Amino acid sequence: MASSTGGGSRFARRMFLLAAAIAVAVLTYTATWFYLARALEQRTAETVATLNGNGVRAFCEEPEAKGYPFRIGLFCRSVFYENRKGGISVRAGALRSAAQVYQPFRVVGELDGPATIRLPFAAALEARWENLRASTRLAHPLPERLSVEGRQVVLSYEEGDNTPLATAKAVQFHARPQEADLEAAASFNRLALDKRAAPDLPPLDGRIRMTLNEGLSLLDDDPLDLRGQSGTIHELAVAIAGDEASFALSGPVAIDANGLIDAELAVRVKDPVAVGRYLAQIFPDARDEITTAAAAFSGLGDTPLQLRISRSRVFAGFIPLGKIPPI
Repeated sequence: MASSTGGGSRFARRMFLLAAAIAVAVLTYTATWFYLARALEQRTAETVATLNGNGVRAFCEEPEAKGYPFRIGLFCRSVFYENRKGGISVRAGALRSAAQVYQPFRVVGELDGPATIRLPFAAALEARWENLRASTRLAHPLPERLSVEGRQVVLSYEEGDNTPLATAKAVQFHARPQEADLEAAASFNRLALDKRAAPDLPPLDGRIRMTLNEGLSLLDDDPLDLRGQSGTIHELAVAIAGDEASFALSGPVAIDANGLIDAELAVRVKDPVAVGRYLAQIFPDARDEITTAAAAFSGLGDTPLQLRISRSRVFAGFIPLGKIPPI
């Protein structure tokens, strides 16, 4: 008969080996996590250093990897980007990013406001929000997709009485590469503009989906130049929030080397009378032309109006409507 003492010794030995294996696994995992954390901090510093130069300044203040044990991500106390050639700069608050250790290529991030935005030929702007988040799926050489969503966004001048220039309940942006092309979509919900600029305009909802041919080449442009580009607007729609009155268009668009536009657009208007009424309030000097156009759309019913733009000259059929300034 086997002794109880021998059985107890074997059980104790197995428990000891199991505990030792768990301890080794935890120590190995911890060492690996902190190694990757240091590598992330070093890679961030190298990337930021690469960006700086030739009129560009960028920094991530006090970069630190956090998230142990189940996540890993980069935290910056504040972020800044400036492109002197383009006349653009952005400064914002803390940046927090994270990825699950078992899903390292899916990264989510959150940015604190307010943000100061400087654009060429415009006064400095301040953007505030309740929440601003982004997510991406990393891949080589470019991410598979990028999504940004903001809630309760307010845009105003940095200096002055802080009267909002625009507010939106929600804004979204999504982009993904398709070979050399770039697919993008954006939307806004209950966008309200400064009452001083548009006193009678109600809140708006809008969305756009488009494909930019060879759009990835724009990432190499400094500054960004749309001349020589082409693409397709799959949908561009603007509607009165909570109302059926809306405007939508779709079709191919091209911009030549001189900034002139060529396009074939299908335009649809729901409740043209209401749309015309709102537009006439915003552009009172064009009231007669807007009223005439609203009447024309009312006669079309569900049939879209075909607009042709040739070298920035706009035509409805053979009827000239005007000219768009070069981009």
